[in-house]
Amino acid sequence: MTILEYDATTFADEALDGFAAAHGSLRRVDGGVVRRDRLADGQVAVVVGGGSGHYPAFAGLVGPGLAAGVAYGNIFASPSAGQVCRVSRAVQRGGGVVLSFGNYAGDVLNFGQAAERLRAEGVDVRVVAVTDDIASGGRDEIAKRRGIAGDLTVFKVLGAAAEAGHDLDRVEQLGRRANDRTRSFGVAFSGCTLPGATEPLFTVPEGRMSIGLGIHGEPGVGEADLPSARELAELLVGSLLAEAPEDAGDRVVVLLNGLGTYKYEELFVLYGHVARLLDEAGVTIVQPEVGELVTSLDMSGVSATFFWVDAELEQLWGSPASSPAFRKGAVETHDDRTGDDRAPDEVPAVLPVDDLRHARVGGPLLAGLERVAEMVVASEDEFGRLDAVAGDGDHGIGMARGITAALASARAAVERGAGVSTVLAEAGEGWAEHAGGTSGALWGVCLTSAGAALAAEADLRDPRASARAAAAGLAAIQRLGGAEVGDKTLVDAFVPLVDALHRAAADGLDLPDAWARAAEAADEAADATAHLRPRLGRARPLAEKSVGHPDAGAVSFSRIAGVVARETAIPIAAPDAPTPTPTPTPTLIQTSQEA
Repeated sequence: MTILEYDATTFADEALDGFAAAHGSLRRVDGGVVRRDRLADGQVAVVVGGGSGHYPAFAGLVGPGLAAGVAYGNIFASPSAGQVCRVSRAVQRGGGVVLSFGNYAGDVLNFGQAAERLRAEGVDVRVVAVTDDIASGGRDEIAKRRGIAGDLTVFKVLGAAAEAGHDLDRVEQLGRRANDRTRSFGVAFSGCTLPGATEPLFTVPEGRMSIGLGIHGEPGVGEADLPSARELAELLVGSLLAEAPEDAGDRVVVLLNGLGTYKYEELFVLYGHVARLLDEAGVTIVQPEVGELVTSLDMSGVSATFFWVDAELEQLWGSPASSPAFRKGAVETHDDRTGDDRAPDEVPAVLPVDDLRHARVGGPLLAGLERVAEMVVASEDEFGRLDAVAGDGDHGIGMARGITAALASARAAVERGAGVSTVLAEAGEGWAEHAGGTSGALWGVCLTSAGAALAAEADLRDPRASARAAAAGLAAIQRLGGAEVGDKTLVDAFVPLVDALHRAAADGLDLPDAWARAAEAADEAADATAHLRPRLGRARPLAEKSVGHPDAGAVSFSRIAGVVARETAIPIAAPDAPTPTPTPTPTLIQTSQEA
């Protein structure tokens, strides 16, 4: 479970201290954490709790519309009665307290004792234990069942009812009704390991899964061969539908819960099968949740929860809530409109005056981006293989996505009559938005900065204009990414390109020759990165493995420089001629002069 060395006896407290420090909406109290904002006088206080090791349960579920506070025990251990009392005293405001927790012996004992102590102090307390796990008891002994991921549906209903201003009797009644209509069932593929331990609490044989396990390392009720996702969905859905409460109806909140290392992508695959099966069964899914909701340290496993709702429970489930780990509903915002009620896409775009200087280069610029896109897409696999030597192998995919989006954005800008600044800025925005990762952000800021520099130039045919624009793009990349020459990044090829452009301009070369020299310098520098050890990024931990292979980012940059060099051989239009009398275009531009 843990990588570094910890004192297992203080691990839970240290984790809770850090959690509270990370969330300003909460404050640490002796025994747990509570909402920092004070409940209204007379509001019911919902206090939940249990052992640690289940995040986001239980501390992550404290906030408006959910719990007022949480009593937090050690790993897989109930909080003490004293902890529950201290947390309850910190949040109660005269409306009474509802204590809710999973139905485990230690929790029943300690929360029960806390309720007695608080009642002796004059506080009206109700207790709602969650009993959703169908594997831990038959239909004739539901009260003996454990509470697992169904904790969330009960806590949410209790918190929403309290937030709505219901009195203690009503809050308790609604919480019990939610519990009565909640069922869960889970499986595990491997056990979980306590912080500091060297062995898991239980093991699952290779190729098998444990069925009906608890969330504290309890063994399941049986084992089976590992199924396909479809087969597992059939097991979960069939088991839970067979447990539907009386008068359940056909509207069900579905929770698909990862138990620690069964992660989101796989959960979504499984959920697709669950949703299809429920649709075939005539069940309507209501506001589902897929993710890690109640975990068990590093256990690999998944559980499904069905919460059959009536109209009132559905409204409470969907009502607003805001906690560190669970949010629902819309947040109110101030109306800060400036008098224009049109939607953003209805507001006419106004192009910057400086952008009009080189509007005529939109066509050649777009053609150049098309050639770059052709090269990048054709080189996608090669760039990916280079990146996979010491990285995650996604550089080719990211570059292809980025340039494709950049080209589409640039084309739309050119069709609007935009000049070089807007065309490159929107291309950069498209690249960053769709490429993702570090390279997406870097190429985005590079194009935007280079475009702004070109917009200020009098003549784009002058090699000095290219040198200054390239320098602006390089500066933006280094400012954002922090890379220097020798770090084995695209900067190692970019700096020589900028230097070569400046020297070519000083030597009086024309634009095509200047770019040819610069592209050659970038290509040589990219090849030379094979001798470097990466000092930044994901390749850094595998530095030795990277030696002997050029950096993927430097190679892709040098290839793009080569395309640009070839494209500059195509004549670029002269600067747009000044217009003596302005001719505004109301829907796009308003200016007094085209420079």
